[in-house]
Amino acid sequence: MEIQKGEIYEVFGKGKLKNLFAPIDNASIVLFRIMFGLIMLWEVTRYFKFNWIERYWVTPDYNFAYTPFNLSPLPENWMYILWYVLGVLAVCITIGLFYRISTVLFFLIFTYTFLLEQARYLNHFYLVVIVSFILIFIPAHRNFSIDSKIFKNIKSPFNASWNLWLIRFTVGIPYFFGGIAKINSDWLRGYPLKDWLLGDLSFPIIGQYFTEHWMILIMSYSGLILDLAVVPVLLFKRTGVIGFIAICLFHLMNVELFQIGIFPWFMIAATSLYFSPDWPKRVLRKIGFIGAEPSQLVNFKSNPKYQKAILYGLALYFSIQVFLPLRHWLIKGDVNWTEEGHKYSWRMKLRSKDGRTSFLVKNKATDEILDVNIRGYLKSWQERKMGGNPDMIWKFAKFLKEEYGRMGIDVEVYAQALASLNGREYQYIIDPNVDLASQKKVFFGHSEWVLLLEVPLERQRK
Repeated sequence: MEIQKGEIYEVFGKGKLKNLFAPIDNASIVLFRIMFGLIMLWEVTRYFKFNWIERYWVTPDYNFAYTPFNLSPLPENWMYILWYVLGVLAVCITIGLFYRISTVLFFLIFTYTFLLEQARYLNHFYLVVIVSFILIFIPAHRNFSIDSKIFKNIKSPFNASWNLWLIRFTVGIPYFFGGIAKINSDWLRGYPLKDWLLGDLSFPIIGQYFTEHWMILIMSYSGLILDLAVVPVLLFKRTGVIGFIAICLFHLMNVELFQIGIFPWFMIAATSLYFSPDWPKRVLRKIGFIGAEPSQLVNFKSNPKYQKAILYGLALYFSIQVFLPLRHWLIKGDVNWTEEGHKYSWRMKLRSKDGRTSFLVKNKATDEILDVNIRGYLKSWQERKMGGNPDMIWKFAKFLKEEYGRMGIDVEVYAQALASLNGREYQYIIDPNVDLASQKKVFFGHSEWVLLLEVPLERQRK
């Protein structure tokens, strides 16, 4: 196929899937590769600067590893080496050196660290996992990379259109499903923003109104509408710049209001992919950094042998990414309370949850009941995250049974777990009469030992 250099192909313009394999300028994809690498390098430096490696994986006696992987941290020195390697890989991705190997290793190592501790779950960590995964399959090193200098045969100003649409889809799902998640009664009534914003009355210009209910509702509904509308707005050329400015202001506001690390900057960088694929070249030409390129016909070959496999792979990926945020609709109970279907669903800054959990162990042989000193096993940040999280409470109960088993004592484990959602009065979230260590966790569905939310929003704790 021959195309005019810089021409943009619309994937769905003719309603033909073959357009997914049409060539597009790869300037924005290359720029995203560079920005991704730099942001990941920045994130790695933060782990050393704030001593997070020791905090999360060296000093804890117990980690809430993800089931079914149940991975354990490496010895202290190796954990530090692992993060040095992640930094080197981030640099390699940025400059496009051994890109394929670098993306595979970065995905594997970062995912390993992600799976070590549920108490550290953040949506942007999950986003890094899936973005680093899809970059393995996207040849973002065809231009402006060391690889393209070394391996001349890979150099090209073009990528297949599906490369760009895959990243756009991945970037768009946190926005869209983040908006869908806000369509719940608590959010529509201004919770939990009502409580959060009271701590930011010094926010420029509008902070003085954070005590007013009308301002809380404006903030709540604005966030919902922006999340749902931003992707369609970005996709239309006439409104794209307006949408980008709006989303930048939104993320900058979040930087001021919340401590959410690299996420706002990552999303601003990634959202730029919704502009025309060759927009970085246009900007550079406008400021005189590069000259106009001569109009020429360039051959772009897409191997038909792999197209069907790529389509099947894309369909599977899209299906998974749509199903995961919606799966809680098939599960009994309020997902914000039960947590069943919460992870990987882009439920970002959506609820305020506080929990108080203690454990009792009963010696089956003597019926003796003992209190468990949680602080003897968990750090304060782990205990805080465990409160109100049934899966983590269940996992720790299993751990306690194993601990006593190693001492030759067969025990039952009971959790006294109270939680509060969005300022409600406390109620039990785990059935206190159930031997939690003997229970199975339903990984898709409702576990009956998880109690449903009964306290209405009107019953706020004093």
